Amino acid sequence: MTTHTLSAAAHWIGGEAVPGGTETIEVVNPATNEVIAAVPAGTAADVDAAVAAATAAFPGWARTSPADRAAIVRRMADGLQVRAGEIASTITAEMGAPISLSRRAQAGLPIMVTASVAALAADFPWTQEIGNALIVREPIGVVGAITPWNFPLQQTATKVVPALLAGNTVVHKPSEIAPLTARILAEVAAEAGLPPGVLNVVHGAGPVAGEAITTHPGIGMVSFTGSTRAGKRISVAASDTVKRVALELGGKSANVVLDDADLAKAVALGVASAFINGGQVCGAWTRMLVPAARHDEIVELAVAAAAAYTVGDPADEGTVIGPLASQAQRQRVTGYIERGIADGATVAVGGPGPVAGFEAGAYVQPTIFARVDPNAVIAQEEIFGPVLSVIPYATEDEAVQIANSTIYGLSGAVFGDDEHALAIARRLRTGQVDINGPEINLVAPFGGYKQSGNGREMGRFGLEEFLEIKAIGR
Repeated sequence: MTTHTLSAAAHWIGGEAVPGGTETIEVVNPATNEVIAAVPAGTAADVDAAVAAATAAFPGWARTSPADRAAIVRRMADGLQVRAGEIASTITAEMGAPISLSRRAQAGLPIMVTASVAALAADFPWTQEIGNALIVREPIGVVGAITPWNFPLQQTATKVVPALLAGNTVVHKPSEIAPLTARILAEVAAEAGLPPGVLNVVHGAGPVAGEAITTHPGIGMVSFTGSTRAGKRISVAASDTVKRVALELGGKSANVVLDDADLAKAVALGVASAFINGGQVCGAWTRMLVPAARHDEIVELAVAAAAAYTVGDPADEGTVIGPLASQAQRQRVTGYIERGIADGATVAVGGPGPVAGFEAGAYVQPTIFARVDPNAVIAQEEIFGPVLSVIPYATEDEAVQIANSTIYGLSGAVFGDDEHALAIARRLRTGQVDINGPEINLVAPFGGYKQSGNGREMGRFGLEEFLEIKAIGR
């Protein structure tokens, strides 16, 4: 099995690397359980230093024209492209994404997102007239960005890049599980001409560094992606300083397969969504809702599709599913698989046992459950692993009710005749719905209903999250 050793990281404050204290957090390769790096265990004092740097840099950056800010963001996209190979191998080593996925998505998507954000500047209504008022969109100030481990650079780009284009300065705390590409982004930004202090990185654990960001009086907004549990804590902690809070949280998205769907396509894309990145995707379609009369036929198709999802060393080109991001995540997902069995769901493929030949790593078997009760734990709670629940429905009204029955409302899909599928999609209480597997759209808004969060990322809607609106009467 391939191993990687990466250099130790440091905070990035005021445009330079800043060592932390003596306490560090180890970064572990989940495929081998080997320590590959260490980052400082950031403290409230480190956050204070980063906020001070961001505060000092804010006036000059806010006065920089949108066109000039966009030019720097475009150069950041170019810089990320130059380092794409390094980014991909780093993410594969730190959180286990297969190298082919890391090249295509973990490294590729942040480049495309950064370029797409830069392109927004020219046509964005930074000012507009409404009656006798001049409406001015202005930066909020210092933004705290707290990002997860599943798509570490992509989730950073969707927050940091529009915040910068809007004229804000940023204090970023990456996940301590997958923190290493945050330094690459900071270096790329500096090389692109971003002034010192505009982008700062503080490593550390959520309850310490994340809490300090959330409660800091010098931070005007917190943008967070992660679990619903952590998002609730951030909302409460940020309320003392009445910060703006944008939350992109968990999901339990439904893939509604209608009777007139192309079943082969619906199942193939549905399994792909449930298993990509080891199922560690907040918007994954983890529930496949199917006509009861066609349940067994669809399960057979799903089992056949699952055979293509080879599990193995994430550094190997042929691997489709690598380990989960950590041993803790492996234990969590295995517990859900065991719970599904205990609650009476049928294991169509996979199960809780170890992956032969890879017992040392954080691996689980890709698992499909059949005839799942829509109220079962595995159908209601976010598992965040390669686990798909196939749920039969008797009528389309029941399918809609099941799809809307969880606390989440992040994503979803409908497969069927286009107009028929559109009618069902309109009834789903979720932030985005795909019909028959469209191409990815990097400028459409992404975000959730209910306990999947609030606010939107991507495109113009994502840029607007990082702006204040001022009305000047004349």
